[in-house]
Amino acid sequence: MENQSLKNELLIAMPQMHDPNFEQTITYIVEHSDEGAMGLTLNRPVDLEIDDILEDLDIELKVPLGREHQVVSGGPIQPEAGFILHTPTQQAWESSVPLHDDLWLTTSRDILEAIAAGTGPERSLTALGYAGWDAGQLEQEIADNAWLSTPASLELVFQVPFSDRWQAAANQLGVDMSLISTQAGHG
Repeated sequence: MENQSLKNELLIAMPQMHDPNFEQTITYIVEHSDEGAMGLTLNRPVDLEIDDILEDLDIELKVPLGREHQVVSGGPIQPEAGFILHTPTQQAWESSVPLHDDLWLTTSRDILEAIAAGTGPERSLTALGYAGWDAGQLEQEIADNAWLSTPASLELVFQVPFSDRWQAAANQLGVDMSLISTQAGHG
């Protein structure tokens, strides 16, 4: 690939991004190649709890669950599909891929059954849907100053409150989003 891969990076939407799907978002890039890119938006909570998803899937909740299992809108594509970002465990899941040493992605039901039983990962974030870019599209959006990128961290993925994630990601780059104009300059 001619351009550097943004896999395992966070995309930070610039203030001039007015697409309602991505305005003031951070998006974890799961895959990025010459064919395109796939990401999961991390700071758009939905009106569902993990308990609601388990109930919809007829999975019996056996232990109380707390904030360590979050649910967000991962993007506008296939909002009925679930993608679970989670800390690694000793258990193997049917459909799981390591993204980084401390972060895995699983799409199979067995991880939800383990979460309901209290034997799943310590921390998880369930993204409903995903963001996708065709070949060259993400690179063009970055060239058009629609996004900044920064390394992903477990803190930004799981711990920072949703409302603070956009600015916290920008802070990693030393950027204060409130000081950036919402108008893009083109000459």
